[in-house]
Amino acid sequence: MHEENQEQTDGTEDMYEHHNIIVDEGQESIRIDKFLMTRIPNTSRNKMQVAAKNGNILVNKKAVKSNYKIKANDEISIVLPYPIRKLELIPQNIPVNIVYEDDDLLVVNKESGMVVHPGYGNYSGTLVNALIYHFDNLPSLPTDYFGRPGLVHRLDKNTTGLMVVAKTETALTQLAKQFFDRTTYRRYHAIVWGDLKDDEGTITGHVGRNLRDRKIMDVFPEGDYGKHAVTHYQVLKRYGYVTLIECRLETGRTHQIRVHFKSIGHPLFNDSEYGGDKILKGTIFSKYKGFIENCFSILPRQALHAKSLGFEHPKTKEWHQLDSEIPQDMKDVLDKWDRYSASSTGQLNEV
Repeated sequence: MHEENQEQTDGTEDMYEHHNIIVDEGQESIRIDKFLMTRIPNTSRNKMQVAAKNGNILVNKKAVKSNYKIKANDEISIVLPYPIRKLELIPQNIPVNIVYEDDDLLVVNKESGMVVHPGYGNYSGTLVNALIYHFDNLPSLPTDYFGRPGLVHRLDKNTTGLMVVAKTETALTQLAKQFFDRTTYRRYHAIVWGDLKDDEGTITGHVGRNLRDRKIMDVFPEGDYGKHAVTHYQVLKRYGYVTLIECRLETGRTHQIRVHFKSIGHPLFNDSEYGGDKILKGTIFSKYKGFIENCFSILPRQALHAKSLGFEHPKTKEWHQLDSEIPQDMKDVLDKWDRYSASSTGQLNEV
């Protein structure tokens, strides 16, 4: 069974273009795939035909085939994945933890420190470079599929967890639509500073680029700036000064979990971009300070893991749901907090 309104974080919604086109009064009645090829940049007639086949092209809110003849005042809507930015993509033999693979897609468990795709400052060593190497060693792989190598969502460099990657254009288009329509299933585990007041709750607040530092995000009053964002959470375990939580996202904004929890005074543990890399809760004892510094050295990143992933298989239409173990660095830190919180005096016998 899958759930509505599930979507992943770190800019999922920014991975798609949502085109709305009103056909002019004097427009010649031609096939919609031919029409869209001239109206949408960086596309082709074949890509429009695949999009139509997968129900991604709507006219007056109804899906149409690629041979539909447009008429004056038709309202056309189309959702497509963004292509990866135009950079030279070099295959690199980088280890990737592939947890599931078939002819249409694969699911990877991304490690901390790996950038998903090439961009400014990261032109090699990314997940995309690794996947291109992997794909190039698969003889049945098509060479002209869109958005190589099939990213439909992404995770931050230091966030770990499950990602699905399409291996065909049809799979890419269908998976992209699922993420856009929020019919995928995603669960994140995170360690946040502080003892959350309620066992479960919802954080709502527009997320947009920080007005002073464009590299990070901020939360703004509704209607003021940014995009609507909603994060649901549930407490899994309380440790006193930190809390282990599970998150479910109703929207997929960049850094959503990280910036939302900062906005309510509970930034993610050791999140250097959002203030979690300082001692925000606890005692003034030097032994406690040493304990936290030890935890930071074990987990040198934000404590965030994309634990569960579910989607409808683009070919078989069967529901696929995968789960992953908490990574060792988060597990080791949680073990240390277990020992600390179990101490009746609040003092550490072992750090």
